[in-house]
Amino acid sequence: MPSALPEVWLRGPIEGFPPELMPVAQSLLQVLEEVDRVVRPLTFEELWIRPGGAASIGFHLKHLAGSLDRLLTYARGERLSDGQRSALDAEEIAGLANDQPALLLHAASEAIARALQQVLATGVETLNQPRRVGRAGLPSTVRGLLFHSAEHAQRHAGQIVTTAKIVCGSRGPDQTS
Repeated sequence: MPSALPEVWLRGPIEGFPPELMPVAQSLLQVLEEVDRVVRPLTFEELWIRPGGAASIGFHLKHLAGSLDRLLTYARGERLSDGQRSALDAEEIAGLANDQPALLLHAASEAIARALQQVLATGVETLNQPRRVGRAGLPSTVRGLLFHSAEHAQRHAGQIVTTAKIVCGSRGPDQTS
């Protein structure tokens, strides 16, 4: 069911966020709303089905949370921990007890909340500071990493919404919720 509210970016400024970072905050909040709406009614099986070989909704949820964490680590000027690298490897693995829709939705929501806190705490004077990304140390900036974290989350939210439509559309008439 579509939201009665306009998209987050059309609701005006979000209190506390500077104009330079408002699009990042609005994008992350939009991701949160869209993902919550479509994942909440899914079953475990629907979360992990791969229609036509596409990535599962569960993968996208895990990757959304994990990539936000990793990109924001780089934005702080830090290197990834061994735990973050292990989590990246585990994003493709399905079927674990904690891979239930409600738990993965909670993990994604928590990752977005942490991202919003970091964006809120980021001084606009730091936005053009250089940052290095990945083992290769590819060049970026705080601004680039914050923007990409929101943009990347939006991509995966779009995949989640589209895959959920396909999965739910393939339910039988007596299985539609």
